[in-house]
Amino acid sequence: MNNKTSLVIIALLLIVCAYLGFKLKNSSDTVTDQVETIGELGIERDQLELDLQKMMFSYDTLKTENSFLMAEMADQRGQIEDLLKKVKDRNWSVSKLKKETETLRSIMKGYVVTIDSLNQLNIALQEENLAMKQTVEDVTKRNENLQQRQENMETIIASGQRLQSTGLVAEGIRLSSGGKQSETNRAKRSDMIKSCFTVVENRIAKPGSKTLYMRIIAPNGQVLPTKNGAMQYDFDGGSDFYSVSREIDYNNNQMDVCIFYSPEAELEKGDYKIFVYEGSSLIGSTDLVLK
Repeated sequence: MNNKTSLVIIALLLIVCAYLGFKLKNSSDTVTDQVETIGELGIERDQLELDLQKMMFSYDTLKTENSFLMAEMADQRGQIEDLLKKVKDRNWSVSKLKKETETLRSIMKGYVVTIDSLNQLNIALQEENLAMKQTVEDVTKRNENLQQRQENMETIIASGQRLQSTGLVAEGIRLSSGGKQSETNRAKRSDMIKSCFTVVENRIAKPGSKTLYMRIIAPNGQVLPTKNGAMQYDFDGGSDFYSVSREIDYNNNQMDVCIFYSPEAELEKGDYKIFVYEGSSLIGSTDLVLK
């Protein structure tokens, strides 16, 4: 082999080595780029997973009593869980996963705004309800006060409409054979007990027929009975027997009244207590001593 041939072979070898070196360098750069790409994709997947977990946590913190929103948010949670599975599956495109993640994030932001608006509305409604409740309580209290005033006024009027008496006196009466009455303080001589008094003028009382009851309590503490036996009626403070009653026609003017009680048996000696009632109201009382 001559020198010229050797030079040609060496030149060819150099060319081949240069080409192989160039290809090797390109291959190395490609591998490096691919490794870097894979690394970047891994980082993006990790970031996507973190973002999705944050969204899941955000959904867990959203509170609402709206059943429609609750159902929709439950569906979104399900979609986030499915997307998390896709992120961990290397067969899914990162770009597609990022797009779906952004869509879910936009939807979640919409829920945040909606729920915040609803919460603000609920707060406003609660404040309005509190104000309305206070107004109702104020009106109720005012009505109760008016009702109480009306009841007090009715009580005052009812009390003012009761008859009043003055000058109540009682005495034992002895009847002569001719029917003449004479006063006596002797129990054995008393054929009846007479009580007289004056019913005073009362312009606000209802005119018309009024029933007056007289209770005579004997020295033994018993109420002297009526001619028809023990008769009971209701009066202020309870219910008890009365001794005699009388009807009067009251016309709002002052009038003098006498009530007579005729005992069925001889009266005993001692102190008698006499009470006069108009209806159920006590209008006078006095004492009578018979010897």
